[in-house]
Amino acid sequence: MKSLLSNISNKYLYVTFCFLLSYAVAAQEEKSGSSAQELADKLANPVASLISVPLQNNLTYGIGAYNGSKYQINIQPVIPFKLSDNLNLITRYILPVVDQQDVTGENTHEFGLSDATVTAFFAPKTKGIILGVGPAFLVPTATEKFLGTEKFGVGPSVLVMHQGKGLSIGFIANQIWSVAGNEDRADFNQFYTQIFLTHSYKSGASLGISSEITQNWEGNTTLITISPNVGAITKLGGQTMQFAVMPLIPIIGHSDIRPDWGLRAVVAFVFPG
Repeated sequence: MKSLLSNISNKYLYVTFCFLLSYAVAAQEEKSGSSAQELADKLANPVASLISVPLQNNLTYGIGAYNGSKYQINIQPVIPFKLSDNLNLITRYILPVVDQQDVTGENTHEFGLSDATVTAFFAPKTKGIILGVGPAFLVPTATEKFLGTEKFGVGPSVLVMHQGKGLSIGFIANQIWSVAGNEDRADFNQFYTQIFLTHSYKSGASLGISSEITQNWEGNTTLITISPNVGAITKLGGQTMQFAVMPLIPIIGHSDIRPDWGLRAVVAFVFPG
């Protein structure tokens, strides 16, 4: 079963990678390059007033003592609301679906929903530095005991970035503490940040690098990954889409949680209007 999962996952990521490259090349020939670059810049801005539905596919191998594997797809809709001429509310949702083997023990298998994260950024319209602040919530939506915390959590979130034409640099972070839930489960106390640098081109293609840091204060564990990435914007019929692929390279992490390697492929449905 594990071998079959591995073969399917590898074929899926290979096809996605080839698909992305073919559209990245085709995008170079599009006449509407400036609008494609503008859209790429908006997608690089987590608090842009733009509706999108990214599907983030993550595949990791060599996890823990039993050399486990995990496939996780994060469904991540971003929905903005205009509160006034100078203030937007950007809501971001992350609902993970997980299929993992040999992670919690030898010859084990878990499949289902993990806990959801909901973030709301209040983003004033500013020049130069872009800011966003608001609450982040952990929602216990897991359908398997080992896929979730059985805790409800809340904490602050912040975004700080600078964006010029074709260049985006900044970070997004949150700190969440559990405030309710199953008293028999460990408390949740976790910090997460993503630092990113992206350069876009007139075609809508983009190159970048990002680093993700997760600090579990309760378990005293740190996981740091770095990911160079390539992306492209295209249309399938009338639907605008963005594709991106990147390796997940572990830099720091306890042996119980650090994978040997990983890959990520993102397909985002974009609604510019």
